[in-house]
Amino acid sequence: MLAPTAGGRVVIAIVAITIASQFFRSSTSAIAPELIHDLSLSPQDLGLANAAFFLSLMIMQIPIGMLFDRFGPRIIVSALTALAVLGALLHAVAASQTAFILARLLVGLGCAGSFMAAVVLCSRWYAGARFATMLSRVFALSNLGYLLAGTPWAALAELLGWRGAFAASAAAVAIAGYCFFALVQDGPGARVARRESLREVVFGLRDVWRIPGLLPILALHFIAYAAVLTVFGVWAGPYLNDVYGLDSIARGNVLLAMGLAQMAATLLYGPLDRWLTRKRIVVSGAIASIGLLIVLVAVPHLPMFPAIIVLVLFSGANSFSIVNVADANSRFPPHLAGRGATAVNLFQVVGTSALPIVTGAVIGFFPAGETAYRAAFAVIAASLTAGLALYGVFYARPSIPRVSKSRDQGEPDCSAGRSPSAAMSAVGAGSEEVGPAVATSPRPDKRRTTT
Repeated sequence: MLAPTAGGRVVIAIVAITIASQFFRSSTSAIAPELIHDLSLSPQDLGLANAAFFLSLMIMQIPIGMLFDRFGPRIIVSALTALAVLGALLHAVAASQTAFILARLLVGLGCAGSFMAAVVLCSRWYAGARFATMLSRVFALSNLGYLLAGTPWAALAELLGWRGAFAASAAAVAIAGYCFFALVQDGPGARVARRESLREVVFGLRDVWRIPGLLPILALHFIAYAAVLTVFGVWAGPYLNDVYGLDSIARGNVLLAMGLAQMAATLLYGPLDRWLTRKRIVVSGAIASIGLLIVLVAVPHLPMFPAIIVLVLFSGANSFSIVNVADANSRFPPHLAGRGATAVNLFQVVGTSALPIVTGAVIGFFPAGETAYRAAFAVIAASLTAGLALYGVFYARPSIPRVSKSRDQGEPDCSAGRSPSAAMSAVGAGSEEVGPAVATSPRPDKRRTTT
């Protein structure tokens, strides 16, 4: 059996660290009733605790993007993982709402660089047409974290208690951090680019926001990822418990199915931009997601089995976020890759910080039961609709200059209205180079600039 290539080892490490991040994002859902009971939490408290995870992500986005472009993801992510280990251990000993929120903050800080590292490293190791496909594979495999947070997590909590289960998770994330440090290289070959000064790093962050067409993508991304995380990672477990009386293992089984749907859909969405425009993919996924939420809102006393089917289908349909991530990051020039990933992730984590708090307040406003959850699903559907409206009206395709010798030079031809990824696939061997050796070349990468 052949040993994995350098790029393959990087992907293995990325997958390990992003699995840990996805797991911690949703680790409270299957055991939420037990947490509420043992720590005397209200729905608002649970929403706030989960929002704390994403609040810490939000706080760290800009610093981490700047650090990535200056020092590289390997050192920064490895160091942050130590905070995730501490946060997992604090989960295990938390005896109050305050301690539990602090634990969520710590583990959020520890996971803050995981997905930005995935985007930056995939952009360096897998250029052109392979970027969206490889990123979708990484994101799909990262959803193993969601699967682990379902039935296996519920079963482990039954065996060890939820405190013992969190202690075991600390050991697992420590192993993931070690793998990242041992296996990752920040880019293919020698990185000989001049290191930017602090002033250049800061001004580069300003330049990111000047990228044409970025804001409409972020307007939808702000709510799209937050929607699936709020349903899957926060309220699906309590909803199934309060409305249908499912125990922890049964709730875990449903969450497992939702995670599998996300994984399968992410693998499907990523390569679609070779044949369809990214806008068409995103709009279709968003409309389907809104329609499924409307079913949960509009149908009172929905039987359990149809409700579970809707939750699973929603998890799959709403996985179109991977296309938004690839679309946004394909617009950044190579020297802004880290700060570009920061911009995308910043909108994502602000949304995922706010929506659990808002929906927690909505659920707390109503008497316990189905009506409260229907109101929360209505808020999520309305938010998705607003984001889709902004995206649909203001979206602009990347402005990629076409030159007469583009096919000879390995440049993309987007004259037919195809996405950059699809155009790159028509170039041939030129698009199969591993890593945009961008960091070593003074020539701008026309494939990803939009000036």
